[in-house]
Amino acid sequence: MKGIILAGGTGTRLKPITNVTNKHLLPVYNKPMIYYPIETMKACGFNEIMIVTGKEHAGHFLNVLGSGEDLGVKLFFEVQEKAGGIAEALSLAKDFADGESVAVCLGDNIFEKNSQLAKGVKKFKETDKGGMIFLKEVSDPERFGVADVNGEKVIEIVEKPTKPKTNLIVTGFYIYDNDIFEIIGQQKPSGRGEMEITDVNNAYVKKGNMAFEKLEGQWTDAGTFESLYKASELARKNEL
Repeated sequence: MKGIILAGGTGTRLKPITNVTNKHLLPVYNKPMIYYPIETMKACGFNEIMIVTGKEHAGHFLNVLGSGEDLGVKLFFEVQEKAGGIAEALSLAKDFADGESVAVCLGDNIFEKNSQLAKGVKKFKETDKGGMIFLKEVSDPERFGVADVNGEKVIEIVEKPTKPKTNLIVTGFYIYDNDIFEIIGQQKPSGRGEMEITDVNNAYVKKGNMAFEKLEGQWTDAGTFESLYKASELARKNEL
């Protein structure tokens, strides 16, 4: 299994501070944001990690991270020519995956308990088939992909619904078998012109091979000013 961090996008919701650099290089408490998903990947057992980012700030990532040696990992980089969505960014890691399954972390996601993700990775490796998502109950599910589940089965994932059926949202950590790249290739861009990860997840759901785990502890993304502030609070709590 290979570890991949997706750190592209334009950071529109965080302008004007993202006029300076990529969102994932902004400070979250005492570290650049990108450090947190790298730490998550390390906790899950990945020492060789690919980071996919946009061409505008690719050099900034190299300046901050270098080879990854200072963080105890070996980093590889892939450039997304334009913001084409999470699924499109993931497709660029096909050669890096080299026929193996992949664990994927969004670069703006911070988890209180990386150990839960590590257990999920270990569990997935037992079969190495299908996909696995990690769900979290939140107070503002309309901002995310919302999962409808029944027992151990995922029924459907709805992207940013105006009236969510549940408050269970799909966090930014995913595990897929190597079929993911073929599945992405079968998807069409959404109305906003991007390849949506929710469409990819629903492809696994329709096949009946999408597992899930419910996360305990705190979690946040850092894509808005409010969630960036929350991320700093969570990071500070984890450090103390």
